[in-house]
Amino acid sequence: MSWIKNLVKISPTTSSVGNLFRNHESYTLLSRFCTALQHQQQQQSQTVQETEVVQHRYEGLAPTKEGEKPRLLVLGSGWAGCRLMKGIDTSIYDVVCVSPRNHMVFTPLLASTCVGTLEFRSVAEPISRIQPAISREPGSYYFLANCSRLDSQNHEVHCETVTDGLSTLKPWKFKIAYDKLVLACGAEASTFGISGVLENAIFLREVHHAQEIRRKLLLNLMLSEVPGLGGEEKKRLLHCVVVGGGPTGVEFSGELSDFIMKDVRQRYAHVKDDTRVTLIEARDILSSFDDGLRQYAIKQLNKSGVKLVRGIVKEVKPQRLILDDGTEVPYGLLVWSTGVGPSSFVRSLDLPKDPGGRIGIDEWMRVPSIQDVFAIGDCSGYLESTGKSTLPALAQVAEREGKYLANLLNVMGKAGGGRAFSAKDTELGEPFVYKHLGSMATIGRYKALVDLRESKQGKGISMGGFLSFFIWRSAYLTRVVSWRNRFYVFINWITTFVFGRDTSRL
Repeated sequence: MSWIKNLVKISPTTSSVGNLFRNHESYTLLSRFCTALQHQQQQQSQTVQETEVVQHRYEGLAPTKEGEKPRLLVLGSGWAGCRLMKGIDTSIYDVVCVSPRNHMVFTPLLASTCVGTLEFRSVAEPISRIQPAISREPGSYYFLANCSRLDSQNHEVHCETVTDGLSTLKPWKFKIAYDKLVLACGAEASTFGISGVLENAIFLREVHHAQEIRRKLLLNLMLSEVPGLGGEEKKRLLHCVVVGGGPTGVEFSGELSDFIMKDVRQRYAHVKDDTRVTLIEARDILSSFDDGLRQYAIKQLNKSGVKLVRGIVKEVKPQRLILDDGTEVPYGLLVWSTGVGPSSFVRSLDLPKDPGGRIGIDEWMRVPSIQDVFAIGDCSGYLESTGKSTLPALAQVAEREGKYLANLLNVMGKAGGGRAFSAKDTELGEPFVYKHLGSMATIGRYKALVDLRESKQGKGISMGGFLSFFIWRSAYLTRVVSWRNRFYVFINWITTFVFGRDTSRL
């Protein structure tokens, strides 16, 4: 009976513990007090953490100190910004680039990627290859972000990271102090306030636009062969409409007609007769080219099956667009290429503007009344006080402005004017002068236009045909930024010529 004795021995302890738990009222009050205290402590800790996070989110790059290189901040990675970064002397400046993309797009060849003539990576050049210091030097950086605000008084730029809409990541806010700031943030496609364009049309300015066009085009081709699809719906799916008769719109129409004539007719033989391309332009196509070349382009596009329609788009609906005369044009793919205008960020800046709403600059690319701020490329234009007309939004304009400003900043830095507020008395040298080198455009069927005149009224070489096509390809092949991409482009051209275009929808 030893277990009974042991039970008797532990019974007082058991009794005291039982009394404690039987006094449930006092236990409940104690537990509630402890829970409330813990909750209060957790809230205080969370508040401290949130304050630290908020403070951390607004941290960034502080102003440069004595002994450090001055900081050159570049907003944008287009033709102007990348040419500037390529030419800047990194022994003088630390270079910081802020852009929503980490590459430069070789836009003259972008239309070729939509139909598989070129691969997408052939027209994209990483910023780290253009300016290796960004990935090597301790004071140089690239940030995947957008600029949200410019504080020119404090020489600071407020930025917010780009997360591509991922729900798991929240935008990260930070500041960057600069010694010299270059606004090269480009422009955005003009919609002229037409209803439905943003929701239904695809632009052709970025690689992801070309990818979207290619996926939509191939999807429509495959859906058109599905049994049971009505005849009208099939024709709508296979109708590609291009709005805008500038070089981009004409080149894309030419590439698309080649794709239809050579590849679609072989691999989608059941629907080859229903595939159509329509080019809509309010005035004349290729208005900057010689009149003889324009007529030649119209003739060749008609031979390729491209229908030219003169009209103004009044409204765009999900499956059709309406012209100003009431004509309804059904479409399966709508590509919008009607020029560019100031971006929402440029419009939000409290800076002098040119007559077109772009950032106003003087002959040295400076923004007047604000020290250490420059603007180049499609986002900038001459102020009326300069007496100069705004330059066209062309790649060659942006590239040459970037080259000029890089040399100007290098001279300024060598003269001791690289730091903030230190360039007042620096000799700037000759102002920027633009000389037009001519225009080129491909129109399909191994034909192109070459117009090497300085202006439409000037004298010079202007011709069209296969020789022009050879000149067009040779010129752009040499203008591709790196030897790596030149090799890619050349191999892509040979592969397409021998085996045709790839029709895989990846």
